[in-house]
Amino acid sequence: MEFAIDEQQRDFAASIDAALAAADLPGTVRAWAAGDTAPGLKVWEQLTNLGVTALIVPERYDGIEASPVDLVVACERLGRWCVPGPVTESIAVAPILLADDERSAGLASGELIATVALPPEVPRAVDAETAGLVLLAGREVSAADPGDGHESVDPSRRLFDVTASGDSWPADIQRAYEFGALATAAQLIGAAEALLAGSVDYAKQRTQFGRVIGSYQAIKHKLADVHIAIELARPLVYGAALTLESRDVSAAKVAASEAGLLAARSALQTHGAIGFTQEHDLSLLLLRVQALRSAWGTPESHRRRVLEAL
Repeated sequence: MEFAIDEQQRDFAASIDAALAAADLPGTVRAWAAGDTAPGLKVWEQLTNLGVTALIVPERYDGIEASPVDLVVACERLGRWCVPGPVTESIAVAPILLADDERSAGLASGELIATVALPPEVPRAVDAETAGLVLLAGREVSAADPGDGHESVDPSRRLFDVTASGDSWPADIQRAYEFGALATAAQLIGAAEALLAGSVDYAKQRTQFGRVIGSYQAIKHKLADVHIAIELARPLVYGAALTLESRDVSAAKVAASEAGLLAARSALQTHGAIGFTQEHDLSLLLLRVQALRSAWGTPESHRRRVLEAL
């Protein structure tokens, strides 16, 4: 079976790429990690103008009420550009947890950025100090207050303990979790794609023993393996968007995590030690992949779900 996005979705992806390419995302991510969220919030304003923040919000709250495939298209591009902030939580999960809450209109308009904790798989909320709304999902959903902060492997993703505050309400929490895992998988595909593109460009420029390193078979084969891993994982992600079955979402998250890890390892081996220095933009993607692999369910927990579904 072939999964192919339509022309409108390709144009949507291209518009996101064009906007983010002009936004100096590496500088924005570094500023976010240092506590300066102003550049990052400007990026979120651009995403709002493109309709990204309204994708899953119901039309009655001025949302687009788009399909999960449209969400995957957007999240893949956001992962490609390493957009900071609670991308999965605010764009994919919060609209489902808020259900018929009027605050959904704030998500669509970009006036509100939300983050989510959903124990046990998502025990802490990312960027809770920046988000205007923190949600805690258990048997029901409630607003929450951030507590102690914890450093992540990715400095631009600070994690917070949260405690419930105020009334709770029912929501489709299982569906919200599937959307969270799916959106995270899509971001991993985008990040892997960016790592591969950067590695290919570097291999065409870097010389060793009088030859560009991209001419060596070992480098060619390594990068070809990454390309294959991405192209095998991507249909699983889009297929999961069509079914939203737990087994399919988990298989997609595992494949995307493995493709991201392979892309990260190959990028670091291709670039050498320079790739992991904080001054090199590659390091931002390397850390983001590591963080996203365990976000919204570790590869091990998703493998377990696949096995249990067989």
